[in-house]
Amino acid sequence: AAIAYSYSRFSGLKASIITDVVQLGIILMGGALLVVLSLRMTGGFDTVRAGLGAVSGEYTSLTSSTGIEVLLGYGLPMAVGLISGPFGDQCFWQRAFAIRRDRIGRSFFAGALLFALVPICMGTVGFLAAGSGFVAGMVNFEFVSSLLPTWVLVPFLFMIISGLLSTVDSNLCAAASLTTDWLGIGKDTVQTSRRTMLCLLIVAIAIANIPGLTVTYLFLFYGTLRASTLLPTVMTLLGKKLTGKGVFAGVLTALCVGLPIFAYGNLAGIPAVKAAGSLTTVLSSGLVAIIASRKAVKA
Repeated sequence: AAIAYSYSRFSGLKASIITDVVQLGIILMGGALLVVLSLRMTGGFDTVRAGLGAVSGEYTSLTSSTGIEVLLGYGLPMAVGLISGPFGDQCFWQRAFAIRRDRIGRSFFAGALLFALVPICMGTVGFLAAGSGFVAGMVNFEFVSSLLPTWVLVPFLFMIISGLLSTVDSNLCAAASLTTDWLGIGKDTVQTSRRTMLCLLIVAIAIANIPGLTVTYLFLFYGTLRASTLLPTVMTLLGKKLTGKGVFAGVLTALCVGLPIFAYGNLAGIPAVKAAGSLTTVLSSGLVAIIASRKAVKA
């Protein structure tokens, strides 16, 4: 958002983007503060290295059975989801629309570098917790509250809230944009956007209250859902001749075949099935889109 503000062509966006700039500053400064204080209180980078294998110490090698299990169960699906994000997430398209065409590439590159600081900071705190033998449900929050002075919780909570609010408003704007395009022609687009945002918030609150549903599962499901649009979008951008019906068939196949496999792998706790579901989702959409488009052209 900070980079988008620097290159924005639309003055109307500046007020809302400044909010994201402030939120990003809070996140980066809060993360840096937590890392510095945590390193001082736990023994430094030696504790980080001790925590790389988790609390149990059994995840020390990427090629071991446990390392491959993590790769299949989390690493691969997460990588597919993150790579698919810029292509299948309307939020990224909204950002692209707000940036001058000749500066889109450098803006996203700089934004990615800034965002990388967040998982690096929080990951460091997590490894410090593991290296210290700390076991908890919400690792970073409980570790910080037990290790650092009480006042540190204030910037930490501001950091968490800033990250959540930044994501919330991005998704609300993206959803409102899509529904306005579909339903707002000849109507009051402001009212349509407001209703869309309200409906999205109600659905989100309902999902958040599903018993036993974790943030990790939500993140992985969301990433796999975005993966269904990755290959058709990339092929379209590269000039491949795909028909609308072909793309629809590809995405529908991915959602009806790959997503259930991934869901079963999550529910059953089978890493190989989760990886298979993720790969099936991203590959089937592209293959079916090509085949269906060629058949439509021949017909």
